[in-house]
Amino acid sequence: MTDNILSAFGSHVKKLRSDRNLSQEKLALICGLDRTYISGIERGTRNVSLLNIAKVAEALAVSPSELFQFGDDNVE
Repeated sequence: MTDNILSAFGSHVKKLRSDRNLSQEKLALICGLDRTYISGIERGTRNVSLLNIAKVAEALAVSPSELFQFGDDNVE
């Protein structure tokens, strides 16, 4: 189940980033994180800390809770 949550979270972050026409590099720069870290989030291989969730949310101009609004259909 944890892998499904990470994957669903990552897919949602990727969608939000793409909707804003941001590259992984640009998002990483805004967040103060490495591009490979953003890539890991989007692939569902990173267990993201609360502080980094807040950084990503701020960079995407959404609330941290909005990052978790990816629907239960993606998590089993």
